[in-house]
Amino acid sequence: MTAHDQLPIPDYDQLPAGGLTSRIRTLDAQGLRTLLAHERSHANRIQVVRMMEHRLQGLEDGEQPSGGDPAAPAADDPSHTAAGSPVSSATSGPPVNPPSHGDPTNPAQPR
Repeated sequence: MTAHDQLPIPDYDQLPAGGLTSRIRTLDAQGLRTLLAHERSHANRIQVVRMMEHRLQGLEDGEQPSGGDPAAPAADDPSHTAAGSPVSSATSGPPVNPPSHGDPTNPAQPR
């Protein structure tokens, strides 16, 4: 069993399954085997195990790691957009028009 601080992806235990796809593509076969053993002995998430097994098979068939930093936030990692997206006049929706009979939230109008 590999200690948490020796995993090839440092924050692995905090990553959701959706944030792993591009990160595991950066690993070589040995790094992936280490991570797969850790996953099986801890959370054992079936979709993660299958994804890793599929990638490991690809590496054994001659695919190469994609390069890059496995610790860097990836595009498929939902946690890197937790702060939301910036809003500007170019990205905001059209102005909201009140109903033709008036604005129901206006206290000056009778209800």
